Amino acid sequence: MRQEKVFAMEFARLYPLYLKKVEAKGRSKEELDQVIGWLTGYRDEGLRRQIEAGSSLETFFAQAPRFNPNAALIKGVVCGIRVEEVEHPLMQKIRYLDKLVDELAKGKALEKILRK
Repeated sequence: MRQEKVFAMEFARLYPLYLKKVEAKGRSKEELDQVIGWLTGYRDEGLRRQIEAGSSLETFFAQAPRFNPNAALIKGVVCGIRVEEVEHPLMQKIRYLDKLVDELAKGKALEKILRK
């Protein structure tokens, strides 16, 4: 998929897929929201507003209250691509989020996912 299409994708379309993925592995919506909040600074209300507004991924990340500086500690492969080697800043943020959701779904401890 071309980057422009990915950037234009609505976060509201991805969120239920993330939720389904983590719940299928016994994790909770609260844990998913905590992981998203750690990365982006969004809390419950802000996250809900982004979903209701139908914000694109580009807007979702551009309007994030803050982007966690420890995101650079996220390493690994998502869809065959090393997240730490992604050159486009927005695509890297999207891949960081994908990697965190994968780690949550795989049962990794929240403390480790949140790089504490």
